[in-house]
Amino acid sequence: MNEFFKLASEENNSKLIQEIIKNIESLKIQVKKNEIKCFLSKESDSNDCFVEIHAGAGGTESQDWADMLRRMYMKWSNNREFKNNIISEHKGEEAGIKSTTIKINGDYAFGWLKNESGIHRLVRISPFDSGARRHTSFASVWVYPVVDDSIDVDIQDKDLRVDTYRSSGAGGQHVNTTDSAVRITHIPTKIVVQCQNDRSQHKNKETCMQMLKARLYNHELEKREKESTDEKDQKKDIGWGHQIRSYVLHPYRLVKDNRSNFETSDPDKVLNGDIDSFLESSLFNLNG
Repeated sequence: MNEFFKLASEENNSKLIQEIIKNIESLKIQVKKNEIKCFLSKESDSNDCFVEIHAGAGGTESQDWADMLRRMYMKWSNNREFKNNIISEHKGEEAGIKSTTIKINGDYAFGWLKNESGIHRLVRISPFDSGARRHTSFASVWVYPVVDDSIDVDIQDKDLRVDTYRSSGAGGQHVNTTDSAVRITHIPTKIVVQCQNDRSQHKNKETCMQMLKARLYNHELEKREKESTDEKDQKKDIGWGHQIRSYVLHPYRLVKDNRSNFETSDPDKVLNGDIDSFLESSLFNLNG
């Protein structure tokens, strides 16, 4: 390639120079794709995933932030032409959501999003504050792989507590007047999963079991890989000191990943689902 470029330069062949530059750029893109594939080679990276979002302390502010994050991941999913649906959701009293679980179906969905687990921090002028003061809000994101039938996860009936309740979300009159929603607690690990997106209690229980299987599988993966971060403690403290990424809308505009130091001054694009640069940066920096 260097010889061709040198020859084209000597002959002042602009058409050939442009062709060489185009080929170099194409090679760079291919090399980057191959690098990313190397970082998406773990056992469950190719799987679909569940994304669980919880609002931190702060009432309406944090609940609105959790809703913004939910929208961001669903937009990202739509941009990639992945399928997504809300499995369970608890609305805030005034606005936003207290918690939500969405399922994303697409090639390497878990591999792409696995490093999004952690605390996300938002700084902005509050739309809910009549004094137009600046507020800091926190929400947690936890990503788990969907486990298929080829992976055996042993779940004993005696270890489960199954509760049914009336759905609080959308879904029509039938959903809201019958105990169709299901919550399953895995007693040994204290893992809780819930689903309310279907009118059928049986289907909601089936989805709950899929989620529980995913959570237990992820729990075992973390033990096997001996991760140094205690996620259980992080979940108890959704606030300062634990954030993996900051989204600042005021007094300046910046989104910065605190692990890779990757940043952008266009938070609007990020909040509209354009997070590939952050995902790639975390793959290179956290798995290299």
